[in-house]
Amino acid sequence: MAVPKKKVSKARRDKRRSNVWKLELPGMTKCPKCGEYNLAHRVCKACGSYNGKEVIKQDA
Repeated sequence: MAVPKKKVSKARRDKRRSNVWKLELPGMTKCPKCGEYNLAHRVCKACGSYNGKEVIKQDA
């Protein structure tokens, strides 16, 4: 059975469990057509455009 040779200190244990390595917010960008904020590299939910082209037809 694998048993640790030494005790892991509280500081080392807490550093491992901390959230410092996680991203705070996903990359948000402004849509060039309508100006709404959305996730990068995704179709805009407000106007349905991606990369300057209309991908999804929106009802007016």
